[in-house]
Amino acid sequence: MVEGADMVMVKPALAYLDVIVALRQAFDVPVAAYHVSGEYAMVKAAGQLGWLDARAVALEHLTAIKRAGADFVLTYLAREVAEHLG
Repeated sequence: MVEGADMVMVKPALAYLDVIVALRQAFDVPVAAYHVSGEYAMVKAAGQLGWLDARAVALEHLTAIKRAGADFVLTYLAREVAEHLG
């Protein structure tokens, strides 16, 4: 019997986009990416200070993770992105 992973998860997602790409190319299992609380807090704080458009940057983060090859993303942004897109 051969054992293996049902999926692989990368965290933090943004710092390891290259790892997501490599995993996607190397393995035939779902790739998950965890957009961690620090990545979330960075976007929210900069948005509150007026340094950037937090909604646009949040969508850019999630798009970059998906483009790198993640099958799904765990993120603290889930609710607000779902409300925005819904």
